[in-house]
Amino acid sequence: MFRRLDGILLLDKPQGLSSNQALQRVRHLFRADKGGHTGSLDPLATGLLPVCFGEATKIAGGLLGARKAYETVARLGVVTDTDDAEGQPLRERPVPAINIDTIDAALAQLAGRIQQRPPVYSALKRGGEPLYAKARRGEVIEVEAREVEVHAFELLNAADLLDGDEPLLRLHVECGSGTYVRSLVRDLGELLGCGAHVAELRRLWVDPFREPRMWTLEALEGLRAQAGERVLEACLLPIEAGMSSWPAVRVGDAQAQRLGRGQRLRGPYAPQGQVALLDAHGRGLGLGEIDGEGVLHPLRLFRWAAASGAVPGPGPGPGPAET
Repeated sequence: MFRRLDGILLLDKPQGLSSNQALQRVRHLFRADKGGHTGSLDPLATGLLPVCFGEATKIAGGLLGARKAYETVARLGVVTDTDDAEGQPLRERPVPAINIDTIDAALAQLAGRIQQRPPVYSALKRGGEPLYAKARRGEVIEVEAREVEVHAFELLNAADLLDGDEPLLRLHVECGSGTYVRSLVRDLGELLGCGAHVAELRRLWVDPFREPRMWTLEALEGLRAQAGERVLEACLLPIEAGMSSWPAVRVGDAQAQRLGRGQRLRGPYAPQGQVALLDAHGRGLGLGEIDGEGVLHPLRLFRWAAASGAVPGPGPGPGPAET
């Protein structure tokens, strides 16, 4: 039987599972009645997949646009239809003699605000249907380029390539929302004159979780088998841990109850835009928005926001807010 559970799990997604498959595995493991993830990882990819349970799903949308970091291995000389190792090879080309300066110059062209064409095999929708579904039916798809931000695209290691072993480059990527590492590697291969695809991909962190303590499925299953659900609950972060990306606004009990009834608060409050709402003790109440006149409007509030002194549960109680 599923149960009400609130909190955030920093899952180390294994290779071979889709993000939704991984989500369903941990949701059943925790018996959480409601769950969602913040930003898909390809089945090939491993690493950080924040999973939100219960009321934490109300902030999941805001975390989707967070800055992310990856480590990836690019294999030069082969282009695939999916731009990664799970796809079918489309063409092979010899890898020319390449030095570090050439690689760095190509990487520099793909950093900053750039126009990027997403992969044909992606979850982007057209006409309400994911592009990958159309591609699997053999439809010819033209994907328009769009602007994305790449904060860093750097070479970590080229020893395999330079030693004449395998044509591999190990790369570090930091990027904003909507950026595809597969597309970066594909375009890097074209700049180097030989094509490329992603052979390995691991997500290192997602804002605001810069130094994440991740849990593998195997570790979670072992904890449950040995010590039960209460130990599993200790693996969850409080909702406030995911709210530090928004500016924080603290309100008293009376103001919290008014917001919980859907009423706006005249301040003036600042700054303008979306904010994290906290009570006087630093407990998260939800998300709000401050308009141009300094009026605070409720957006997505947690179920306990209107009840002064209410305690969320079951699950770990919220800790101090990160402001």
